[in-house]
Amino acid sequence: MTDRPDADDRSPWLRRLPLIAIAVVAVAGFVLFRDSLSFETLRDNREALLAFRDSHYLATVAAFIAAYVAIVAFSLPGATVATLTGGFLFGTFPGVLYNVAGATIGAIAIFLAARWGLGERLARRMEAGEGLVKRIKQGIDENLWSMLFLIRLVPAVPFFVANLVPALVGVPLVPFVVTTALGIVPGALVFTSVGAGLGAVFAQGGTPDLGIIFEPRILLPILGLCALAALPLLLKAVRGRKGV
Repeated sequence: MTDRPDADDRSPWLRRLPLIAIAVVAVAGFVLFRDSLSFETLRDNREALLAFRDSHYLATVAAFIAAYVAIVAFSLPGATVATLTGGFLFGTFPGVLYNVAGATIGAIAIFLAARWGLGERLARRMEAGEGLVKRIKQGIDENLWSMLFLIRLVPAVPFFVANLVPALVGVPLVPFVVTTALGIVPGALVFTSVGAGLGAVFAQGGTPDLGIIFEPRILLPILGLCALAALPLLLKAVRGRKGV
C-alpha cells in the first residue's frame, strides 16, 4: 500500500522519458551534425556512397531508411538532404518509396513518444474542458481526416509540428499513419526527383534548386490537393450556416 504513491509520483517522469530523450538527442544532433548532414557532405562523398550502393544494395537501403528514421524521430537537421540522397542513390523510383517509408516510421516514433508522454493526458483534459478548448477538440475530432491531410499537404507546416500536434490532441494512430504516408507523397516525390538529378548538378558544380516546389507547375497541384482535403470542412461550414 505504501509504495503506491511512489509509483504514481514516478509515472509522469517515466511517461516523459521518451520525449526527454528525443529532446536531448535533438539538441546534441543539432550541435554535432548541423554541418555534417548537408548538401556539401553528400557532394563530397557521392562516389563512395555510389560504390557502396553498387556493392551492397540491400544494406544501403536498410542503412538509408534507418538513418532517415533517426533524423525524423529525433528532429535532427538534414531531412531535406536525406530526401535528396534517397533520389540520388536510388532514383525517383524506388527512392520515393524509401523516403516515404523512413519519414513515416520516424513520424510514428515521435508521435507515439509525444502521445505517451503528454498527449493522452492533454486530450482527456481537452475532452473534460469547457468553452473554446472543448470546441477546438470537437472540431478536430469531427474533421479528423481532412485536418490531418491538410497539415501534411500544406508546405508551410513544419514536419515536426505535423508530427507532434496530432499526438497532443489525441489523434488515433491509424489515421495518423495513413495520412502521413499518403500526405507526404507529393512533396517527397518532388524532392526525390530533384535528388535523382543531382549527378548532373554535381558535374556542373552547382547546387539543387529546392525552390522548385514553389513553382506554379508543382505548387498548384499540391494546393489543389489541399483544397480537396479542405472540401469537407467547407461543406460542413456551409451546411451549418444553412442550419442543415
